[in-house]
Amino acid sequence: MSGSARRPTLKDIAAETGLSMTAVSYALRGLHGTPETQQRVQDAADRLGYSADPIARALASGRSGSVGVLCASLEDLWQQRLAAALGRELLAPDRNAWIIDSADDAERQLELAQHLVDHRADAIVLIPIDPAAKTWAKIAREVPVIAIGDALPAAKAKSEVLFDNESGISTALRTLAAAGHSRVAVLSPSRRVEAERPAEEIAHRVARDLGLDLRVVPCPHDLAGATEVAHALLISTDRPTGILALADSMAFGVYAASKDLGITIPADLSLLGYDDQPMSQLLDPPLSTFHWPLDDLVTHVVERVTSAVDTNRRVRRTTVEPTLVQRASVGAPPGG
Repeated sequence: MSGSARRPTLKDIAAETGLSMTAVSYALRGLHGTPETQQRVQDAADRLGYSADPIARALASGRSGSVGVLCASLEDLWQQRLAAALGRELLAPDRNAWIIDSADDAERQLELAQHLVDHRADAIVLIPIDPAAKTWAKIAREVPVIAIGDALPAAKAKSEVLFDNESGISTALRTLAAAGHSRVAVLSPSRRVEAERPAEEIAHRVARDLGLDLRVVPCPHDLAGATEVAHALLISTDRPTGILALADSMAFGVYAASKDLGITIPADLSLLGYDDQPMSQLLDPPLSTFHWPLDDLVTHVVERVTSAVDTNRRVRRTTVEPTLVQRASVGAPPGG
């Protein structure tokens, strides 16, 4: 026999079971029919070697079965962990995840989000670079958007899983102030937008309340880039005695630059990270940082994706809180 075997269709299963094609379609998706009927249809599909055509199913249902996970930068180890966890948890018989890196480029991230809309993603899970961009309102009208970390003020119909940066940054700066530091720097994700991120606004406000001399320094997540930024900061004439890095990946660059410059942590420089990477406890000295409940965050995000895609219901906002993990990278300032 030449050529390939014909692919079994819903019509073949209908003939096998004596049901209509509509009844077969519903039964295969578990939507209608008794459990016995659904099992009889599934058994017939298995015997015939039937598998659903994903393109035809998408056209029929209006869904692609794909969810975009649009990260700010996968150079950030925490975002890598989050993306991997979401990729696992979003997997389902009719769903998969497209994990995309925006490379810390706000304009590029908006373009990628529109690309996901154009390719009929069922939802977009987003770590925004520029949360205030007005384009998010348009995108959120076209597809469910679940924002992680920062709120999207321009998007009215939205779901958000926010970080309690008020608690995390306040605790971090108060910890440095309590240790005696008055000259502090905050390393914040670099970006192509001029507006400050909410975390930076919190840092400036808390620093004023504490009487700190605060400097916010844009910093990339990759080790080479973070080391270069930290090196320039640590050779400046008004070098800070304490640093809060808003990602442990950035803090690794501070360790590298300090070692090159002969600066000892914490005797000469105190350092706090922000997302408790597993390797942070292996540094010398171990990095004090903040633990965010990743499992809870992923659960919240998946619940919102499921609600938006399967029931067209959008669960609005929840907030996850950090816990300070005190290790050995914070001490009194030199001469303090």
